[in-house]
Amino acid sequence: KASVPETTETDALKAKIVKDYKKEMEQAFAKKAEKEFGGTEVAELAKVITEAYENEYTVKAIEDALDALFKKQVRENILEKGKRFDGRKVDEIRPLEVEVGLLTRTHGSAMFKRGQTQVLTIVTLGTPSLEQLIESPAGEESKRYIHHYSMPPYSVGETGRIGTPNRREIGHGALAERALLAVIPSQEDFPYTIRLVSEVMSSNGSTSMASTCGSTLALMDAGVPIKEPVAGISIGLMTGKDKYVLLTDILGIEDFAGDMDFKVAGTKNGITAIQLDVKVPITDEIVKETLARANVARIKILEKIHSAIAGPRKSLSQYAPKVTRVTIPVEKIGEVIGPGGKMIRNIIASTGATVDVEDDGTVMISGIDAEGVSKAVEWVKGLTREVHVDEEFEGVVKRILPFGAFVEILPGKEGMVHVSQMSTEYVGAPTDVVQIGQTVKVRVMEIDDQHRINLSMLFGEDAKKVPLRERREGGGGRRPFHRGPRRF
Repeated sequence: KASVPETTETDALKAKIVKDYKKEMEQAFAKKAEKEFGGTEVAELAKVITEAYENEYTVKAIEDALDALFKKQVRENILEKGKRFDGRKVDEIRPLEVEVGLLTRTHGSAMFKRGQTQVLTIVTLGTPSLEQLIESPAGEESKRYIHHYSMPPYSVGETGRIGTPNRREIGHGALAERALLAVIPSQEDFPYTIRLVSEVMSSNGSTSMASTCGSTLALMDAGVPIKEPVAGISIGLMTGKDKYVLLTDILGIEDFAGDMDFKVAGTKNGITAIQLDVKVPITDEIVKETLARANVARIKILEKIHSAIAGPRKSLSQYAPKVTRVTIPVEKIGEVIGPGGKMIRNIIASTGATVDVEDDGTVMISGIDAEGVSKAVEWVKGLTREVHVDEEFEGVVKRILPFGAFVEILPGKEGMVHVSQMSTEYVGAPTDVVQIGQTVKVRVMEIDDQHRINLSMLFGEDAKKVPLRERREGGGGRRPFHRGPRRF
């Protein structure tokens, strides 16, 4: 086992390093403060000191001594001088930069920069069928709003393997997801599956809160009608024997050297998520001051977000799928599906849209082509719409039989015009009056007990001149209208 130096020996080593290498130590610390992780400056200085002391101490012992001195310096500067490594005041936020729509081919994108912490967030919109299914001991559930967070090694100046998310990435993604959950529109208002991916491009403190801010920007850029913009900030704490100092927007070194990392996210109206990491007990007073400080910083960030994009865009990206929700009576589901699925397959094949029918009568229609989706929506509505007697329609002749013509009055819904209802004059054959593909104006004359629609091309006084046909009896085909005495 490696021997652990006695406290007096460690203190003596620290004093010796401060005496002999004060200038070099300050330069190395300044370089270290520029990065959240990584950096070789302190390690290189430790090797130099080890050689200079002729290996009296191990490199590890000197690195530990330098790390302790570094954290002590950070704490003393803040508590005694109110001085932070980057020169900011204790309640000052690092410079903010925001940009939206920088990736034009995506459904929505944004870059949020707060000092060296920079996060790129991308929004992808999908159909309701693409929601995430989760199996757990409690059963199966689904998520339509998903937030993934990635912090690759290059964000802190390192190289390494990029693969499955680690525990830290899962936790940060969950926090950013929770922060925005309260403002995500309901499925009724916005029938899309929403996936956000926050990629940390550069890190030096509080990337989860930067992901929250970047996600707000990206969602608004994508046209997602969020209820309110959300921003987040991290508040740190340095404690001494008889005082404490709160730090707004902490750096990585202030997190490591400090006693608290209190992340607060919310809108201008209130808080949507918090996460607290502490190394020492904190009082109610500290919590109250932290929330007040976070509110001031959050409002400032929200103002910056508002300056970049005032609200959600009015329309979605041209590359996003078009999704429409239609609610139909449960008893009409069979008419949309058709015998053996014939009707729904016909709708999908003709329009190119995806049609999903739920047991409660909810029909989700989606596709890339807006025209195809619109056509499918009208088709479904037409199939399930109630038609009333004396309603008038402009329809297209679809089929012609010897006794009449079938006219499509609504998408997927046809009625028959008997030859006796085509003209006040004698009509020998339907083709004498109409042709397939012709648009004709028709009136709903009757809906029989089998829900078949009988139409007429006669209106007003002309309609009164032709007697109503006799009621059809069930079972057989359509019986001809009664025309009075036979003609020979």
